[in-house]
Amino acid sequence: MKKDSSTESWGKIEMTNEWIQLAQTNPHRLHFIMPFTFKQLGDVSGKVILDLGCGEGGYSRELARKGAIVTAVDCAENAIKYCVSRAEEEQLKITYHVRNSCDLYDIPDDTFDIVLSSMMLMDCEDFEGTVKEIKRVLKPAGKLFASVCHPCFHRSGGIGRQDKGIDKKVVVSNYYHPTEWEAPLSSGSEKVIWRHRTIQDYVKTFIKCGLTITDLNEPIPTDEQAAITVDIAWMQKIPIFLFWELRK
Repeated sequence: MKKDSSTESWGKIEMTNEWIQLAQTNPHRLHFIMPFTFKQLGDVSGKVILDLGCGEGGYSRELARKGAIVTAVDCAENAIKYCVSRAEEEQLKITYHVRNSCDLYDIPDDTFDIVLSSMMLMDCEDFEGTVKEIKRVLKPAGKLFASVCHPCFHRSGGIGRQDKGIDKKVVVSNYYHPTEWEAPLSSGSEKVIWRHRTIQDYVKTFIKCGLTITDLNEPIPTDEQAAITVDIAWMQKIPIFLFWELRK
């Protein structure tokens, strides 16, 4: 596998109960990101899908349960080992690879109807290389569904938050300068690398690599979702996730 700062950072993650619990119980992911993503994906039965940056494999397993033909890729070997074990326990047929997202070797051109990249594109070091690989492995007219931390309202890199709860505010002071930093995932203790890219960075790279943007969403949580946690309720005022849909 091609090594870079992203693979080194995420490769250090141990699949501890803490990490798995963070991934599987995070309210943003569980009650907001995943439901919206599956709504946008629609009926996936029979679709050939790549889960790029699969992490602990929650999307891959649900896609397989829904009848998709799933391949899942992550740069963290420990994550893939966990995914394989869970898939075997549930008797789900999923193909797994340890790969850098910018080097999907042994995966043929024009393979997938859909590439799903949930909350990963802001983390990879070689973003352009990753988008080129996504285009390569998509079938003609295939689709990319991607979500990222919203570049306008993400933490660090000149973007911070003041106050707490529903009164929390976003302060932006240095949006235009892409940067990277290390911080824990949510309330966890293990640090990983984070990156800030501007919306312009995303759009220009997508266009340069030959993908067409077909939809863009900053979904507002429903009142039912907002009642789950104050952090989701706050998102009825400010979006912290951005959802892209693109076509080859």
